[in-house]
Amino acid sequence: MLDALTFLVLAFVGFRIFSGTRLLGRRDVRAHVVDILRGLRFRHFVFVLPVLAGVVVVATLLVQIPGLSWGWWSAIGGVGTPALGVSQNSHGPLEWIIPAVFVAMLVPALPLFAESEERMFRRGAQRWSRWRRVRRAVEFGLVHALIGIPIGVALALSVGGGYFTWAYLRGYRKGDDVLLDPTADERRREVHGVMESTRAHLAYNLTIVVLVGLAFLLGA
Repeated sequence: MLDALTFLVLAFVGFRIFSGTRLLGRRDVRAHVVDILRGLRFRHFVFVLPVLAGVVVVATLLVQIPGLSWGWWSAIGGVGTPALGVSQNSHGPLEWIIPAVFVAMLVPALPLFAESEERMFRRGAQRWSRWRRVRRAVEFGLVHALIGIPIGVALALSVGGGYFTWAYLRGYRKGDDVLLDPTADERRREVHGVMESTRAHLAYNLTIVVLVGLAFLLGA
């Protein structure tokens, strides 16, 4: 039963990832992704490791609390997040083929997924109170519990959510996009803020992918 349930989850998640990846077949989407990638700068990576360290520390503390170490994906035999396709119920060649396929589909679409989350959780943050920004950061973390991450780990991702909000506000207030007129209207400044937090989010995700890849290779 668990094997069948795991397969259904992986099939659904794989389809969702593929739905995002196939958008890259459109020329305008590819151009947009290239624009996001070209805008990556050192400042988008410099805080990633400290933020990740904060997430790890908070997660380690929270999962000690009864109930917060639970996640539905691990409960049915999954490992980490279903987005990576790793499951204890996979054996033989599938043990590495499924994760390889998932990562191959996921990585090219990371800029699009990061931008989608930033539009949802950060856009308009310049008008929010401090407590609303904190609440949205927590909501950003908890959303990840819906995709199977343990509740305590999802809550710890609020640290990342707070960092991305800061990046959004940095982009909104200052910005460095040569295409942005300093006297532009509110909407254009919001778009620039989203682009800044998207790049910070993308740098964060890319670093995680590299670290996971290194851990996998060392484990192998």
